[in-house]
Amino acid sequence: MALLLLAAISSGCDSTIVNTNDARPTTAPSTTTAPPFANPTNNDLLANAFDYAAPGPDGATAYYFTTPSKRWVCAIVPRTNAGCQAATGSTLPVKGAPDTVPGPDGTDTAPNAIQVGRTGDPSFAALESPGFSPVPGPPVVLPFGKVLIASGFRCNVQEATGISCASEFTGNGFTFSADGFTTQYTDLPA
Repeated sequence: MALLLLAAISSGCDSTIVNTNDARPTTAPSTTTAPPFANPTNNDLLANAFDYAAPGPDGATAYYFTTPSKRWVCAIVPRTNAGCQAATGSTLPVKGAPDTVPGPDGTDTAPNAIQVGRTGDPSFAALESPGFSPVPGPPVVLPFGKVLIASGFRCNVQEATGISCASEFTGNGFTFSADGFTTQYTDLPA
């Protein structure tokens, strides 16, 4: 037997199988799922993130945009969150939004933004100024039918559904307009 094994090794045979009677290693099936959006197959759908970059909180770069109507301002804060607020900075005029949320000081206040973090569910928030607005402004318009992808988040603006943003880490996101909101991302149509 040893002679046959030696002959197989010396002949350069790559198909030698050695059975050690050890148990086969097992792997647990994956419980994670891919985020519920497709990467744009057409680069024409992607906005150039460089065009939206501006100094953000703590001097770090963030990505700011406004909608074609200029009614909403939004931001992607790298690896932290993506969100939107009314351009006027006032109470978020979205049908179905809660009347109050915990404010920056912990007291109940009217929400002025909707956001999604890298992890966790989307939520309404009460942000201190400037919130999701760049300083100095104004933010660049994100045209209808374009996707802005930066630092773990993606956002788009559609005439039919409104603004949608999601965490690429979890797939959690939101879609909203003045007419209402959902707690899921709405991808661009194919």
